[in-house]
Amino acid sequence: MSEVSKIIELPSNESAIALAGEREDNIKILSRQTGAAIVLRGQELVISGTAKQVERAASLVRSLNSFWQEGKRIAEVDIMTACHALDTQRQDELQDLQKDVLARTRRGDVIRAKTFRQRRYVKDILSHDLTFCIGPAGTGKTFLAVAIATQALLANQYERLILTRPAVEAGEKLGFLPGDLQQKINPFLRPIYDALYELIDAEKIPNLMERGIIEVAPLAYMRGRTLNNAFVIVDEAQNTTPAQMKMVLTRLGLGSKMVVTGDITQTDLPPNQDSGLAVAQKILRSIEGIAFCELSSQDVVRNPLVQRIVAAYEQYQK
Repeated sequence: MSEVSKIIELPSNESAIALAGEREDNIKILSRQTGAAIVLRGQELVISGTAKQVERAASLVRSLNSFWQEGKRIAEVDIMTACHALDTQRQDELQDLQKDVLARTRRGDVIRAKTFRQRRYVKDILSHDLTFCIGPAGTGKTFLAVAIATQALLANQYERLILTRPAVEAGEKLGFLPGDLQQKINPFLRPIYDALYELIDAEKIPNLMERGIIEVAPLAYMRGRTLNNAFVIVDEAQNTTPAQMKMVLTRLGLGSKMVVTGDITQTDLPPNQDSGLAVAQKILRSIEGIAFCELSSQDVVRNPLVQRIVAAYEQYQK
């Protein structure tokens, strides 16, 4: 089969650097996904291989032009999503995915859904009062929910943002930790704080918390309350018992929205204890007005190695 070549002229050095990625990792991924030989020479991208390989590689590069045209960083997950769009004829949807900006971090970085399932998750949150998201670590379950909630709070759509998670480990070790109750529990709430500090200026958060506009608390603090006009995020929900899950779900008040996230493969509950998240999935999946979204290893947006780790564990557990 005869070999053909194609040259794509990139508009600037910044575009070439963005497309190539660190240590030209993106070039390697594009080559691996298409079978084409791809070489970057200055601002020229040279693609060689069979006609089919070259055309697929060129199509992938073109589908990523909203990133490299402006010198924006391209991650492996962006390339894999573009591959999926190409294979399933969803290029128009891919363009929408790339353009939809949810928020910006304090550093100005764009926050958006990076995969089609993440985009479905975002749409579910915006269109439902109660959304469950189940998936492995690194899929953006909590971070996307916090980004949407923070934007809604700043736009005065809700009066309060409440972030909560069960402190399973704290129940066993609380007495050995230094400080008062809040100081003992704070380490278990750290991941939620981390997401919050990415989105809101650090000096503003203490004031918002003192005024009760933002509340970060263990799940036990939700008992007996009615949460009106609030955006509630329940994180690490796989560590709730069925009774705890029922308790927190029934806290949902008027004008409120709740997002429940978790990974049912990583429960810290005792071996014989059912996960409240798994039970809720069975009981509530068919209830009108409740959305269930499932993410997989393909939606991991952390270091690419995390995706491979999750996939290996999924394969092992089959």
